[in-house]
Amino acid sequence: MNAVHPIAQPDPRFIAADVGGTHTRVGLVRAGGPGENAVAVLAHRKYVCADYPSLAAILADFIAANGGCAGVDRVAIASAGVVLDDTVINSNLPWRISLSELRRELGLHDILVINDFQAAAHAAQCMDPSDSTLLTPGVAESAPGPVLVVGPGTGLGAAVRIPHRGGTVVLPTEAGHTAFAPGNAREIDILRWLQQRSGGHVPTEQLVSGPGLVNLYDAICALDGIEPSLRAPAAITEAARRGDNAAGEAVLTFCALLGSVIGDLISVSSAKSVFIAGGLLPQLKDFLPHSTFQARLLNKGVMHAALERVPVRLIENERLGVIGAASWYLEYVQEQGGSNAAQPNGTGPRREPGAASDT
Repeated sequence: MNAVHPIAQPDPRFIAADVGGTHTRVGLVRAGGPGENAVAVLAHRKYVCADYPSLAAILADFIAANGGCAGVDRVAIASAGVVLDDTVINSNLPWRISLSELRRELGLHDILVINDFQAAAHAAQCMDPSDSTLLTPGVAESAPGPVLVVGPGTGLGAAVRIPHRGGTVVLPTEAGHTAFAPGNAREIDILRWLQQRSGGHVPTEQLVSGPGLVNLYDAICALDGIEPSLRAPAAITEAARRGDNAAGEAVLTFCALLGSVIGDLISVSSAKSVFIAGGLLPQLKDFLPHSTFQARLLNKGVMHAALERVPVRLIENERLGVIGAASWYLEYVQEQGGSNAAQPNGTGPRREPGAASDT
């Protein structure tokens, strides 16, 4: 009698990575079981991108440092930017990402890439309320409808999660590259100064991001005839707390502009709730009540009545991007019938806009 061998089941574990311009966070994950969250994070580590020559080097270090990664050959990556053919396109990343090179160098079977804020939008539905801070006092409940996820980090990211036929569709955006719209005379002067320096288009993320806070500080110093002495967002924030006038104006202007941008994005997307995903804002949240953040969010003419009903929450969870990439990947595995979701030669999961696979 011939022995009957059981059909090998795919390893339920895989690696999820959140790749930003400054930090990369990597986790060993699997689908959550009974009594667990939707995504179980088995191991997690945060890396400084500039300390490594490539994403492959970061992933190799994580795999080598975690014995639980033995045999794992699937990676889901949430990355800032967009994927064109084999390459992730993003000016904020310190190195080029080639999907085919990653697969070859690490011996991986399956590599999938999703826009980082598309991943954040998937993760937001997995977050516990205790992981967020309400930024709109008195406005906590939201109506059913689209959810906007936005975050100022190395750049400005945004995505919209839209209910669709009992599930959700996530629309990634490149909102950070839209033209900056000043809201008062001082901001018009700041825009003119930035235009003179750049020689043309001034994207919103040149002001509403970590580097954007530095740009705001530089512009304010230049306009007021002050020699700038601070070169990092954290230094500007601390100086603002000590009473430095230029730093304080830069921080409060940043908060105002963030409110204005969120109001614009709500108006465009018809979002019924907003999550701000980490980035720079946790360092600044104590300034928000003393800024015009909420007033600028609502200052959209006839849209005021609709905007004042939209709750805005700050998510503070280091693992947001990893959980989002994992949640997105697991949805596709389920859609494709489990083990058939990660086959070689181009038969991997169906792609959402902004996502790509090297399978």
